[in-house]
Amino acid sequence: MTTFNDTEDFLKAHSSNEIKPGLERISTLLNALDNPQNGRSSFHIVGTNGKGSTGAYITSILQASGYTTAFYSSPHLTSPGERLLINGQSLTPDEWLNALKTAAEKIVKDFEPSYFELLTAAAFLLIRDKNVDVEIIEAGLGGRLDATNLLRDVICTVVTSISMDHTEFLGDTIEKIAGEKFAVVKKNVPACFSGDPEFLIPLFKKFCADAGAIPFTLPENVKLENISISQDGCTFDFYSDKLEIKNVFTPLTGRFQIYNAALALSAIANSLDHLKNITPEKILLGFKNTQWPGRFEIISKKPLVILDGGHNFDGVKKLVQSLRDIYPHKNLGVIYAAMRDKDFRGCLELLSENLNPSIYFTTVPDMKRALTPDELLKAGKDFNWRNNPQAFILPEDALNQSLNDKNDVNIICGSLYLIGNVREKLLTRFKTPA
Repeated sequence: MTTFNDTEDFLKAHSSNEIKPGLERISTLLNALDNPQNGRSSFHIVGTNGKGSTGAYITSILQASGYTTAFYSSPHLTSPGERLLINGQSLTPDEWLNALKTAAEKIVKDFEPSYFELLTAAAFLLIRDKNVDVEIIEAGLGGRLDATNLLRDVICTVVTSISMDHTEFLGDTIEKIAGEKFAVVKKNVPACFSGDPEFLIPLFKKFCADAGAIPFTLPENVKLENISISQDGCTFDFYSDKLEIKNVFTPLTGRFQIYNAALALSAIANSLDHLKNITPEKILLGFKNTQWPGRFEIISKKPLVILDGGHNFDGVKKLVQSLRDIYPHKNLGVIYAAMRDKDFRGCLELLSENLNPSIYFTTVPDMKRALTPDELLKAGKDFNWRNNPQAFILPEDALNQSLNDKNDVNIICGSLYLIGNVREKLLTRFKTPA
């Protein structure tokens, strides 16, 4: 029986393990496959943080409206099958392996694709075979030179919040990083930007003007009222020239989710000419049904345990804001791990200065990119904590110590890989339906 280990082995054997920005290799491969990325309406999502949640909202609204959807995102939490969901369901390892073999047969000498490029080509083949109505495609890295930037039937470009990340590939200033993402906008196609941060709006509009795209930003074109945030989700009213809708509720919580939801709603509102089945009732149902694991996910209420995959400065900043909104004056225990190529010192400073939590350092077992608990413990001594910082090899042991210390809220954060490592175990432990 084929497993995802087999697909992973095949991927690694037929691709380069380097991150290689550029469209020449993927373009050559997709041309040889008769361009499976085209032929259906597409939402193309770029940005630093919030792409997955925003895509999940759009996908859920489309499904509630009767459309067959494909949602392609990365990275996965526990299984590579999560990267492509057809109507919310993952495909089998056999289906993936067959698509990968079909794609690999067309690899041209001297044009060996990267891991992500080969995976993306296989995903487009699978989407084509499933007779999908609308595809929601998340960029892997950046935008301009990303393997997803060969879509030709985009009905809306969606740009989430932008911050400093992957600077070695995208540039060493936020303007350079934004430029790599804004470059995907297309002629006569609406482009919706979260407007986070707002000082990038003029640059966004310049890219739209140069390309002939139709700009739309949350700060300028959307009004949100009656915002409510709780442990159980978020509610708001949405007003724009194209759509007005009240009492929008999403079970995904945190202040940042209101803006992800509003961005998704903006993308839908700007695409209604293509999507005649969508009604306000279907929109509300889609939001209510949205699921996106690992992002401020409450895995247990008693004891209160939260998983959050925020792994860069902006992601942790949004986590901090949500914790302060929802759990003011509570004693917090933070179980933290990080990759060594991330701004972990900046993230630790944010956590320390804004939350004054107890801290429990851990790692992602068997991952070389991950900092060791002792390395984090050493870095953590530069900041103030409510406890004496402690280090644990196993994330579960770190959580157990936080629970033993009777913290009101226990947050596991710092890396999506950490969340992927613990999530299934904790679902079983706390018997929460996945």
